[in-house]
Amino acid sequence: MSRSLILAVLSAAAFTVLQSPQALAQWKGKGEVGAVMARGNSDADTVNIKLEMAKELDRWKHGFGIQALRSANDGDKTAERYGAFWQSDYKLDDRTYLFGGLRYEDDRFSGFDYQASVTSGIGRKFIDTDTTKFSGQAGIGYKRLEYALTGRTESEAIFAGELKFEHALTETTKIIDKFVVEVGSSNTFAANDLALQVKMSDRFSLAAGIGVRYNSDPPLGLKTTDTITTLNLVYGF
Repeated sequence: MSRSLILAVLSAAAFTVLQSPQALAQWKGKGEVGAVMARGNSDADTVNIKLEMAKELDRWKHGFGIQALRSANDGDKTAERYGAFWQSDYKLDDRTYLFGGLRYEDDRFSGFDYQASVTSGIGRKFIDTDTTKFSGQAGIGYKRLEYALTGRTESEAIFAGELKFEHALTETTKIIDKFVVEVGSSNTFAANDLALQVKMSDRFSLAAGIGVRYNSDPPLGLKTTDTITTLNLVYGF
């Protein structure tokens, strides 16, 4: 599984979703954007963009997402990350499903040029009410990563897991959390995104969040954990 193959598959998926207004109308999701620009004694710029979409048809559910983050201080980049994922689920019953997915992440400040994986397994909706939703999935897969400084690549089998939680605190406020982990012999990658979302209208919301990225074995001299705090405008469709 090469980097170019992962990008080609994800690009094809995006093209399929966006090829026509009729096709796009069948998908539901949300887009987020946050930007901060400071000028004065120091110049700082931060841009954060996310898009997630999903479509259900009979027993199938397809999901697709992209994200981009860029931060600079006095012209020097302090963070730059790009990612994308695709997942298809096949429902066994109202709560249980089989899944297959692709994930790609290019984090310029993690010490890895990229991390790409393909996984499959089984998932379960533990709680599925109007107020609370909690689901988890686990499986196995194959991962390829490349070290930024040396260009050395590693390929390995992995265990992949994911937990999603969403709870409505009030009619206009909800808390959302997503945890992802990929365990391999060369590196264990984990990410958690926690957000508090407040609805302003039927379509627009504000979301304050904190994201954590962890790599167990980054290149020498780099920290294992990165965190970022965001404030985004969310548009639901």
